[in-house]
Parts: sequence; structure tokens; C-alpha cells
Amino acid sequence: MTAVTVETALALVQAARAEAAGLGVPMAIAVVDSGGALVAFARADGTPFPLTEVAIGKAHTAAAFARPSAEVAAVFDGRVQFTASISVATGGRVMLGKGGVPIVENGSVTGGIGASGGTGDQDLAVVETAVAAVVGSFAGGR
Repeated sequence: MTAVTVETALALVQAARAEAAGLGVPMAIAVVDSGGALVAFARADGTPFPLTEVAIGKAHTAAAFARPSAEVAAVFDGRVQFTASISVATGGRVMLGKGGVPIVENGSVTGGIGASGGTGDQDLAVVETAVAAVVGSFAGGR
């Protein structure tokens, strides 16, 4: 199993922070490795503290399922009991909704990045822009 390096994770957080600042939206940004462990994190001043866990959850979901968190949400749509069960089973680490994407390097998922603080579309734009800037392209987990 390959994992995102700390250098890449820090660069992703910085790129995401810059994009969020450009939007004028304070956000929490999290990068996890391929096993879901937190590698890098930042929460902008003014970002509500509960969004920390949301950002980490989106990153974890993207890494675990090797696809954007919004795609995972679409797969589970309408399966309320299952989604509640998987959330409990993972200690709340599965977070469905826009704003988490896998980090794909050399064809392998090395981690995930998640953002929370804006609309779902803003969160998604921030993480996609960061991955494109740092890793070279947004692979969408495929």
C-alpha cells in the first residue's frame, strides 16, 4: 500500500488554503493517507470547529472508497439504515457529500483530501484545484 508523503500532503493543504482564500471562504482542509490516517490539516480562522471532523471524514471517505465522496453518497442514496450503520462502524469517519477526492499518484490511491466550510460545490472546487496543482491532474479516483 502506498501512502501520500508528508511533503505532498502539506503542499495540498497549502494549495487548498490558497484556493479557499481566493473564494473568501474559511475552510477546514484535511489530507489522509491511503489507510485513512491524518497526515496534514489546517483550519482557517473563523471556521467552525465541527467542520474539522467533516473535512477529515470527507478525506477518509475518498481514500477508503477510491472515489470522490459525492460519488460514494450517490451510491448510498436512499439507503438510510446502511449509511447510518457504516457511519457508526467507522466511528463517524465515512462522510457523504461533496468535498472529498482521492489522491491518485502513478495510478494508485495514496490518500484523500477533504474540505469543509463552503457549499458542497466550493468544497469540491477547492480540493480538485489543490490536487490538480500539486499532483498534476485530477484523476477522480479512477
